[in-house]
Amino acid sequence: MAARQTTPTVGDDLFGQGESTPMFDGVEAQRPARPAPNQPLADRLRPQKLDDVVGQAHLLGPDGTLTRMLERGSLASLILWGGPGVGKTTIARLLAEASGLKFVQLSAVFSGVADLKKAFENARRLAETGGGTLLFVDEIHRFNRAQQDGFLPVVENGTIVLVGATTENPSFALNSALLSRCQVMVLNRLDDAATEALLVRAEEESGRPLPLTEEARATLRAMADGDGRYLLNMVEQLLSLKTDKPLDAQALSRLLAKRAVLYDRDREEHYNLISALHKSMRGSDPDAALYWFARMLEGGEDPRYLARRMTRFAAEDVGMADPHALPLAIAAWETYERLGSPEGELALAQLVVHLATAPKSNAVYKAYNTVRRAAKATGSLMPPAHILNAPTRLMQDIGYGKGYEYDHDTEEGFSGQNYFPDGMPRQTFYKPTGKGFEREVRHRLETWARLRDRRQS
Repeated sequence: MAARQTTPTVGDDLFGQGESTPMFDGVEAQRPARPAPNQPLADRLRPQKLDDVVGQAHLLGPDGTLTRMLERGSLASLILWGGPGVGKTTIARLLAEASGLKFVQLSAVFSGVADLKKAFENARRLAETGGGTLLFVDEIHRFNRAQQDGFLPVVENGTIVLVGATTENPSFALNSALLSRCQVMVLNRLDDAATEALLVRAEEESGRPLPLTEEARATLRAMADGDGRYLLNMVEQLLSLKTDKPLDAQALSRLLAKRAVLYDRDREEHYNLISALHKSMRGSDPDAALYWFARMLEGGEDPRYLARRMTRFAAEDVGMADPHALPLAIAAWETYERLGSPEGELALAQLVVHLATAPKSNAVYKAYNTVRRAAKATGSLMPPAHILNAPTRLMQDIGYGKGYEYDHDTEEGFSGQNYFPDGMPRQTFYKPTGKGFEREVRHRLETWARLRDRRQS
């Protein structure tokens, strides 16, 4: 059974509004045969077949995952994961049409258990007559665990084909039981070629070119930040202008607002970007590190969080290769606290560059982790008696401090005595690299090791 076209509602992913209204008493409203006079451009340009969807060739191209699934006639339940304006709702509607399924849409923001039960019951009745239902659930991650579990039986017995849309990482946002019954499809943000294709379609539909210079056209694509719906909303504003000459990039920026940066300080994007910053500094790339640093600040990240993470980086990843990195990290943090934003952020930017260009060593970090395991394994072994203080006669009598050599009194300032517990063989936990200051540290340790071996032989 072919999917019925339905009236648009707010919230579609790629081309403006949604594909259908929620059901009222099990009946979906019909889409008007003719476009409404004020129909948004994004709605007018909504793809009518899967081949028209841009930017998702890995799913919908000749060898795409969804293309092969449709060719086999075996559409599975899916989770469409991607940012806003990349086509999640549009793809779901077109999959229903291509599969001969009735398209039903719910939003997890506005729907509850009663809505789900009604949708499931309608799907059961349709299945009894030989029909099928594709239930599209927008923002599916907003359903709680119990609501998500409610999908399990109807997905398993084939009552519905579930297509859920989410902007959140499904690994964290969805129950493992639901994930195990669905295939996750990752939708790409729209790249420059895809957004340009949308601009060309908009010009063809309107019958006139956009009033932009080539530079301004590129700026417009960048302002959309991969969101097709946002791009077409801006295009609609441009097409309503009455101008004698094309706008340049500066005039365009004054006219239109750039799309807000996608960043949520307690969601996955936060962890993705701090990981990118950390690994860019570890990889000694100051340019990339500064870029991710700025991305986090522009997204509204607390500079104190960045200062704390970079201080940890100074200890973990730079370590003894540059002993100045850690005090510099503290100094940059304190500078920010004294100056505040935006002046104090320059000190943090300087720290980013210093850490990225510093020699790197995680030798102390590795030694610390290894020695913690050794400390747990050896339990309560006492220090050797000769390095224990003996403030009382009794302690002197039982050998505390006996045989201790004062290192400053030796010729090399190094006694070579054993400082490990009696009964525990000497171990090497700290293994300095040959990078930066650790080159000198390694040389010292090698010299002391030779002296120790000579005196103990």
